[in-house]
Amino acid sequence: MSADVRPIAASELPAWLRAQQTGFLNPAHPTAGDHEQLAGFVDLARTQGGFDPDTGRCVASFRSFPQELTVPGGGFVPSSAVTNVTVTPTHRRQGLLNRMMAAELSAAHARGDVVSILIAAEYPIYGRYGYGPATSVSEWEIDVPRTGLDPRRPVPGDGGRIDLIDEAEVRELGPALHERVRAATPGAVNRDARYWRVITGVEHMSHNTYTPSFHAVYRTAEGEVAGMVRYTTDDHWTDAKIPQNTLQVRQLLALTPEVERALWGFLCSIDWVMKVRTGYRAPDDLVPRLLPDPRAARLVTSADWLWLRVLDVVRALRARTYAVPGVLVLEVTDPSGPAGGRYRLDAGAGDCVRTEEPADLRLDVGTLGSLYLGDESAVRLAALGAVTEERPGALALADAVFRTARRPWCPDIF
Repeated sequence: MSADVRPIAASELPAWLRAQQTGFLNPAHPTAGDHEQLAGFVDLARTQGGFDPDTGRCVASFRSFPQELTVPGGGFVPSSAVTNVTVTPTHRRQGLLNRMMAAELSAAHARGDVVSILIAAEYPIYGRYGYGPATSVSEWEIDVPRTGLDPRRPVPGDGGRIDLIDEAEVRELGPALHERVRAATPGAVNRDARYWRVITGVEHMSHNTYTPSFHAVYRTAEGEVAGMVRYTTDDHWTDAKIPQNTLQVRQLLALTPEVERALWGFLCSIDWVMKVRTGYRAPDDLVPRLLPDPRAARLVTSADWLWLRVLDVVRALRARTYAVPGVLVLEVTDPSGPAGGRYRLDAGAGDCVRTEEPADLRLDVGTLGSLYLGDESAVRLAALGAVTEERPGALALADAVFRTARRPWCPDIF
């Protein structure tokens, strides 16, 4: 008999959390405090479990929550963010994820969500559900002595200043700054109040050890908060008592390139810090070229990040703006979802409608997800066999229409 897949009851939260921890290879047993916290922020109607029919044990977990996604042009679309997806090793290959995902996508479309998004722990899983990699991240390690920066002048002479702040000030100042940054960052998502409580140690699960951080804020000459950084450091010294500390950036937000430059200069000027790990940044981040010697920044991570699944093609394509005018007819295949059909995109007018006109390009819904935020090239995807050109010149037009001047980036994990 197959496992029972359904939304969980409040009384089943402890078993569901234990299944999630097992799936993520965390042997720690959740505490009563963990269960209480979980009950405070999960939507039970959007929290699924798989239950063994013989033992009644929870053997799979799945959850979604509402989130806004920034698209090119600064618009926001309602999205369903998928998280906490696990299947216990003893119950793999029994179709549990297929059933949970099918239920979620059907419900998300019925709710009116335009897209579904997630951070994929493993690459091969989610393509079969219509998701495509839509943003990526890079991380650099900066060899501070090689940068060529003058540690005596970490802040440019524009009247701005950098101050260390405490956790309470982060909770006060961070949300408004993030809202301004994410409005200008395709691929970014909104943050709820709980996010700020978690990163400042007010709230955290017992299995997620809280590590206190340093926080600094950049204020302009007029006193406006225009940047913020959160970072930690290790404590490593050689036998000769020479400091070799590494600073790890946990989050850096900046409204302008000038503020970003100032924050990196500050981080690279801190006494005893020999290396700076940038944390996950946009793949075309400014940080290497901000340094007098860009070779001081060594690329250590380059990976896919946010995956996107289009649920409503018309609303999705109407929500974003396009670099150039042009008309494309896209034939989208979506065997397991609602996005299939033929669509006429008029990029100049910012309009999209269903159509019976002949297709210019044929692609599946996951490939559309990869194109949607502007990070991927239609020409490149065609070379990989993911897009078929039916009208000569349509691929080049698609690249001109969809691509963005700066690459999209999601600063968050969820």
